Amino acid sequence: MSEAMKELLSILDLEPLEHNLFRGRSPQVGWQRVFGGQVIGQALVAAQRTVEEGRFVHSLHGYFMRPGDPSIPIIYRVERLRDGSSFSTRQVVAIQHGEAIFTLSASFQIDEAGLEHQIPMPLHVPMPEKLLSIKDMKEQYIQMAPKAVRKYLERDQPIDMKPVSLSHYLTKDPLPPEQNVWVRACGEVPDDRALQAAILAYLSDMTLLDTSLHAHGRAVFDPGMQVASLDHSMWFHHPCRLNDWLLYSQDSPMATGARGFNRGSIFTRDGVLIASTAQEGLIRVRD
Repeated sequence: MSEAMKELLSILDLEPLEHNLFRGRSPQVGWQRVFGGQVIGQALVAAQRTVEEGRFVHSLHGYFMRPGDPSIPIIYRVERLRDGSSFSTRQVVAIQHGEAIFTLSASFQIDEAGLEHQIPMPLHVPMPEKLLSIKDMKEQYIQMAPKAVRKYLERDQPIDMKPVSLSHYLTKDPLPPEQNVWVRACGEVPDDRALQAAILAYLSDMTLLDTSLHAHGRAVFDPGMQVASLDHSMWFHHPCRLNDWLLYSQDSPMATGARGFNRGSIFTRDGVLIASTAQEGLIRVRD
């Protein structure tokens, strides 16, 4: 297991402070603000710690209100809204400097049988073994990359990625607002369904907002852009142990009002849809 993955597991192991109150920390890697996926994952862990055993998250909806400060802990306050015979609902507020930086609503359900269908996995997507890894990209492209991209690539990551296309990294020409990225944890994830859901929530915030910028020849590292997640929703369809590559298929149907709307579907290698995402983000031009 990579050191970055060990660190991710560590920051998801929240410290209990009091009934319904938890404290989380951020990795000290020089970021100016806390990664949104970290706050989503930690808030989900806080909610899960208050739900009875045998109930698992099936959906979450979060709003980012202020950038997180990585230099100080984040306090997570959980409100137990409902515990029914099949479902439990929780609301979590993440707090720093006495103010809310993020809110999460999450619903949990016992496992039940029922009607089933799903959309197919995208056709003609190369398998991950045929694509460049982050390590390969470091070796081949790091010297050509802009400073912000180079700084990102030089840092060890808990999640490995293999983009099906690198075109949006190499050109400023407008491209279709869609992308397919293979993702996986950098090491074995413990056999804990709640923790696996938190890690899946963490990685679901990676690359998604990028998609709305493709149509405009822009990227999240573009110094002429102010980019930030505004909200994030996720639906968990099937449990997944995260021990193999997952295909994160993303598209952006719309951008308007300095906001980009993005959708994602996460598939296993053999085509099982395990989760769906939706996110709106700020994409403000500051040139």
